[in-house]
This record gives sequence, C-alpha cells and structure tokens, in this order.
Amino acid sequence: MSLAYLISSSRSLPRQHLRRLINTSSKSLLASQTTPLAHTPRGMVLGIRREDKNRWERRAALTPDHVQRLIRETGVQVLVQPSNTRIFNNSSFEKAGAIIEEDLSKADVILGIKEVPIDKLISDKTYLVFSHTHKGQSYNLSSLQAFLDKNLRVIDYELMVDQESKRRLVLFGKHAGYAGMIDGLHGLGQRLLALGYNSPFIHMGQAHVYPNLECVHTKLRHVGNIITDQGLPEAFAPMVFTFTGAGNVTQGARDIFDKLPHDNVTVDELPFIAKDRYNDRYKNRLLALQVGAQDYVERINGGKYVRDEYREFPERYRSVFAEKIAPYTTMLVNGIYWESKYPRLMTTQDLAKIQKQREMRNRMLAIADISCDIGGSLEFMSHASTIDSPFFYVDAVNNIEHKDIEKPGVQINSIDNLPTELPFEASQHFGDSLYPYAKALAIGDLAHPVLKNAVICENGQLAAPHKHLEKLLQNKPQIRVGSDRRKRVLLAGSGMVSQPLVDYLARSRDTDITIASNNLDEARKLAHQFPDASATLLDLNDNTQLDRLVKDHDVLVSLVPAPLHPQLADCAIRHGKHMVTASYISPEMQKLDERARASNVTVLNEIGLDPGIDHCSAMKIIDEAKAANGTVKSFISWCGGLTAPEDSGNQLGYKFSWSPRGVMTAGLNAAKFKVNGQPKDIVSGDLFRSRFANVPLLPGFAFEGLANRDSLQYADIYGLDLSKMDTMFRGTLRFQGYSELLDCFLRLGLLDLSSSSQVDVESRFAFLAAGTWLLWCRVNGGYRRRHLAQARASPCMRPLPWTPYPLSCKSRLCTDQGERDLVCLHHEFGIEHSSGQYEVRNSSLVVYGNAESGVTAMARTVGVPAAIATRLLLEGKVTQRGTIRPTIPEIYNPLLERLEKTGVVFNEHSRQGIHNSLQRRMAW
Repeated sequence: MSLAYLISSSRSLPRQHLRRLINTSSKSLLASQTTPLAHTPRGMVLGIRREDKNRWERRAALTPDHVQRLIRETGVQVLVQPSNTRIFNNSSFEKAGAIIEEDLSKADVILGIKEVPIDKLISDKTYLVFSHTHKGQSYNLSSLQAFLDKNLRVIDYELMVDQESKRRLVLFGKHAGYAGMIDGLHGLGQRLLALGYNSPFIHMGQAHVYPNLECVHTKLRHVGNIITDQGLPEAFAPMVFTFTGAGNVTQGARDIFDKLPHDNVTVDELPFIAKDRYNDRYKNRLLALQVGAQDYVERINGGKYVRDEYREFPERYRSVFAEKIAPYTTMLVNGIYWESKYPRLMTTQDLAKIQKQREMRNRMLAIADISCDIGGSLEFMSHASTIDSPFFYVDAVNNIEHKDIEKPGVQINSIDNLPTELPFEASQHFGDSLYPYAKALAIGDLAHPVLKNAVICENGQLAAPHKHLEKLLQNKPQIRVGSDRRKRVLLAGSGMVSQPLVDYLARSRDTDITIASNNLDEARKLAHQFPDASATLLDLNDNTQLDRLVKDHDVLVSLVPAPLHPQLADCAIRHGKHMVTASYISPEMQKLDERARASNVTVLNEIGLDPGIDHCSAMKIIDEAKAANGTVKSFISWCGGLTAPEDSGNQLGYKFSWSPRGVMTAGLNAAKFKVNGQPKDIVSGDLFRSRFANVPLLPGFAFEGLANRDSLQYADIYGLDLSKMDTMFRGTLRFQGYSELLDCFLRLGLLDLSSSSQVDVESRFAFLAAGTWLLWCRVNGGYRRRHLAQARASPCMRPLPWTPYPLSCKSRLCTDQGERDLVCLHHEFGIEHSSGQYEVRNSSLVVYGNAESGVTAMARTVGVPAAIATRLLLEGKVTQRGTIRPTIPEIYNPLLERLEKTGVVFNEHSRQGIHNSLQRRMAW
C-alpha cells in the first residue's frame, strides 16, 4: 500500500489526521500491507467514557459486539474507560479489540450517554452525549458555556433525526417505558400493602432486580396467573390504568402492562364501569385506558376539539382530565411530551379537589410519571426521584410532600434515568441505533447530514439553529472554566441536625450532597429521602479516603463532634476547599487561620443557633447602631433550646433535642461577664448555684438562666468597646427548677467526666430520701448507672418517682413522637445616641419543632443556617478568607434574609428609656 494511496483514500479525514498518516514511518506502512484491516494505521480514535453521573448508571453507548464490529469494518482504534459498575465488564471490551484506558485525551471523538461533568470535559474534542442544553435548560447553561470555552464540538443524540419525518434516530425508546411500568407496578403493590391490602403486585420487584427482560416477562406471567386465580382487592375495583402519550415511552409501558390480564376501555365507558364496579368481571381483570389530547382537553368557549387548532392556539383549551378521567383512575402512567404553552394535565388544585372527596380515597393511588417533566404536565410533580428512593407522596390537601408510604397522598415515581434499570437491553438497543453514525465518525465523515444537523456548537461558536441561546448565556454570570455545573457538598456527620441541612441544600436541585458518617445505616436512611443525596462510610482514621472525599467536593460541612473539626479543616485547606461548622472556634481551629487565608479558603465556624444566628442578629443591630452614631452601652443575650411547655412534664422540665452529653456537662463550664460596670467570674462547678432564678423575657414562660462561658470576649468579636459598656452578658435559658436539680446531680458526682469516678454511697448520698432509684446520665458517650441506696432526704432534691430506664428517644428525657421542642433567642441592647437619648432595642426569636415531621426546632435552627452559609460559599458570595464567624455583613445580611423565607423570623422593637440593668430585671 503506497503513501499516495493512503492520502488519496483519506480525503474525508481532518487535516490533523492526514498529518498523522503522512508522518507514519515507511516501516509501519509496509507492515500494514500484510495485516487485517483492523490493524491498519488509524484514522479516528474513538473513546467510550465511563458513565459517572450516579452509581446506578450502568449503560454503555456501544456494546462490546458493536466495538468489535466497528474495529473490524473501519480499523478505528477504540479506547474504553475502565468501569467496575458497567453492565459490560472491562475484559469483554478488551476481547472485542478495544484498549482499556483511563485517559481519553488521545481520542478524537468521545461517546457517552449522560451529561459529562464540566471538570471532566477534554478540550478540542467531539462529544456525542445527551447534553440537555439545546432547549436552553437553565440548570445546564454552565455546561453550554463550557462547551464553547473548551472549543468542543457537541453532537446531541436528541437532535439526531430523520430529515423528512423528524423522527429521532438514536434513543433508548421503549426502555424507559419498560422500567417505568415495572417500577410503577412494584410501587402500587407496596402502597396497597401499606393501606392494609394484599395484592398480586406485591410480587413485582423494581426493574433493576431482574437480570433481563425475559425474567421480567416470567414474573409478569406469574403475577397475571395470581390475578386470574385469586383476584384483585375488591375495595379498589375496578382497577383502571390510564396511559397518556403515544410515543416510544408509552408503547414500552404498554408492552409491560399488556402481559397482564386486562380489557381496554374508553373514556365514555368510565361512568358506566364505576356504577357497575361490583361486577365479578372486574375482580380478575385490569382495565387499560389509553387517552390522547382529544380525550382530556376541551375548548374553553365550547365547540369541538380540533387537533391543528389545539397545537397552534392551545390557550383556547383547558384540561378536563381531573373531571373526566382522574376520578376513575387507579394508576396514571404519564408519557406525554408537554410544553408550557399547553394546559397542564392536572394542577395541584385539581389534585387537592380529588383528594378532598372521601369517595376518591381508593382512586389516583399512584402515578408513574415516565416523562419526568418537573413542574410540567403534572404541576405537583416537584422533582425527579432516584432508583434507590423511587417514590414520594403528594398530599395536596395539606400541601405536604413526604416519603411515608402509610400517610395520605398520591404515590409518584419520577425516576429520570429509567433505562439504566435495564442496562443490557437498553445498551444493545441504543448501540444498534448509534452504530451507523459511530461508523461514519470512525472514517472521519463528520459531514454526515444526521451528525451535522445534530451539532449544538463547534469552534467555540453555537451552531446556527442554536444562536438564540447566546442571549441566555449573556444573562448568566461568567462561568469559570473547569468549575462543575453541579455543586458538590460533603456533609460529615448524620446526626440530629443533618436532615434540615440536607433538605435545604437539596431544594436547589443543582447540588449533589454526599453524607459521610461512621453510622452508614443512618446516613443511608437520610440520603434516601433526597434525590441528589448519597451516603458513604466516613473513617477519619483513613486519610486516603478522607482526602478523596474532600477533594471531590466544593464545600465541606462538618457536623461531627467539635474535637474532630481541626482534622477536617486541615484536610479542607490542603485541598483548597471551603468548610462550614456550627461549633465554637477552638484554639486549634484558630491556629489554622493563616494557612486558610494563604490557601484562599474560608473556614466558617459558629453558624448554627448559639453560636450562629445569634451572632447574625446581634451584629445587624450593632452595625445599624454604629451607622446612626450610637454607642452600645449594654448587651444582654439569652438563648435556650427547650421542650415545648406542654411536653415538659418531667423532673428536669427538659428533654434532649441535641447532644445529651453536651447539655448535662455544660454546668462544668466557668463563666465571665460584666453587669452594672462590675466584672463577674463564676468558677467551674458553681454555675448552677449562680443561676438567675427569674428571667422575665416573655410572660408566658417561666424562665431561669445560666451565664454562658466567657461573655467578655464577645465585645472584641462584635467590635464593641468593653470599657464603655456597663453590661456584657450572654446566657442560656432553662425552665425554672432545672438548675437546682442539675446542681444536685453535680454535687452527687453524676456529671463527673472521669471514667474512674466512683460513687461513695455512705458519704455523698446520705442526704437522699429513703428508697432506691436508678438515675441514668449519658456521659462519655454511654450510660452510667447510679445505685442510690437508703438515705436521708436533701432539701435541694425533689422526689424522683422515675421508672428505671436507659436514656433513649422513647424515654421521658427525649422528645418523643408527637412532642415538640422550643428554641427561644432574645437580645437586648442599650444604645446611647449622640443626642443623649437612650434606646432599649430588643430582638426576639421563638421557633417550635414540628411534631408531625419529627424535625426539631433545634435541628432546624442549627441545620438551616449552616445550609444557607454553605449555599453562600457555593455561590461565591463570601469573600473573606481564613477562620471566621458570621459577624460580617456579607454573611449575616443574606443569611438573615434567606432564613426569614424559611419561617425563622426575628421580631424587633425598641423604646426610649433608662437602661434596665441585669440585676434589676432578674433575681440573681
């Protein structure tokens, strides 16, 4: 084979590939004459990327059989990224002639399926993917900009269509319908069982548990036999499955459903079927209703449905689905393509009307929304679910969305990557569709009309059909090349305050959250509630794992015990990642300040409740006073995490909503403050005896208070001149009687942190009332049993008629199901103005926990501020670096504003008058 022949036969190749051929050595050319076509000098190099959007993605753009055929027919070199989760293993691609290669930078064309993370895009390449950008999707504008910045040619599978029929040519087609219907039947069986009814559907598993469709068909035959032999639950007869849409998705769903015994019905038959619902023929047969727009929309001003008019003037029509079809539907299988110009199939208000009707309690049980159009044809479909958390429930009457299968609401399955539940057949089908165009690419035919018309951008420019997207990009803030369009948060810890934090972050739908915990079951339980969350084991002794986790995320949120924060902060700084924690700045954390600033890292501490939003609300008022030329002469701050008064019926008047160890041992702290110009010191061990017996903040609460650590240091932190202040005090609120009892515990040695501490019954408990009690106190991470034997009563100890039990969330010392906790935060400022007037300014916050959801006020007021701070860092709104607190306007202003939108609102009021000193207002 001559060099001239190679050049003449390679005219369709790009210039850089011709150059490669020309530079090939004569020896290689001669050798190629005796080798098969698969080993001829290459033209294009194709890469097949590993799918890494989520752990469930096991599909491949081409199967090993496709790769083998492509190499044999074109001589192309194929690189395949290794994967341990892909349905086809690495060795099967190697046997097909591909090279397993992590680095795809040598490839000219890279084939994938799901979107590619921006930081993994390789410049100057051609990509074939589902990019989800050609409609101007707001959540992917960052990717679109990156395509231009990285000089990529992006060919979108969705745009590869037949030029005459406009029919899509490369798609997964029916496989989404297959998986969606299988999952829908599985969910219906679970839902019916939760409602107290056995059904044949309980035997259906999710699609991903079946090795292939043949196994699914076997299971459907089994379920169909049970329907025929044993029947369906009479309370839900007739069981009507309503299918919308007529495309591949719905056809796939019908292919699955049609394997079950059923009859097809029409919309007009529904009222008659409902009247005849006890007919025996409905006990052993399902009913299938296929509907189109002509069945569920009508002209607003009357008249006949006209298809062409509906498409051109959809505003003339309204949906009557909720009136004509939904009242008879057991499960809705939604597969329609919807645009905002068309009326919705159902609104949230429609659903609420249906759910309010008692006779509808056995209708609209489930929706398999295979189209997964968020906020689309079904207004109440708020988000995509996931394979490992496939269902959520919408109670439109109470405007509640939840995941409790036993509570009221319609079950919704809205998984957005359904075909990956059937990865073998889905990949085979997709590869068959893609193969002709992969072959065109392999021989350098980028001018193929199907490929050419599917280009979104190339040479740093949008293709002509997509020029209108430039306006969207111009209105978007400049995107830094290399940053991922999806933000990534690593949460270390899965304890009490984690759920509100994850919930807030997950609402944005642009953030992936990894929950890393030493309690993997707890982390998984939390992650399964949110579509963008995942769980992993956290081992702080494994530095390699910790480095990998931190490196792969944008912000680290640490909710582990405070002594572990410095280790995590050190790792975050080494990898240039921001960090958030709700704990006090310890000396060890403060030592990291210089390193953090040098690494351009923010380590934001003290962003929970107290410390946290108390800083934010205080600094807002202090800065406002300074701006008005006022001088803060007095600052008093109280904060308490308490039990709602109606649930405080135990001897402590308190139940634990956060770390019991932290609560019980807080009394060992010393305290410093200033009142009426006099500094006060309370030594360790005297705190409970030095209580403020009456703190009259709100008339409805019987508060007492304890000084909180070193109040004087906050003068510097808040930018106040302590020498000009007569009062500087921060305290903790409790209900009256708490401190007296805790002081007795302290004197008895029950709060002793020493593991070797022993109780001297004769000398230390002789004053207790006669009798035997078992007191349990959670210290050192466990429970310590104290045997209190025959003794005399102490005047400071009330009788303790407790039944002996360990301290658990089912005990009388923890907030139990149906109970609420309470958070109260109150600031009082004495402000002297330049006019000589004295202003007393108050800021108060009262938040209750949610007894129904189980989310405590403490978790909410710690987790949500930390989540808001995390969002501010992700959005680049925080510019100060180092080890910091939320005491600067760029943090506290947006944080308080966003916090208010969640219902956590400070009430402020002021009055003129003389300074109310701490001692005059509280008995001490």
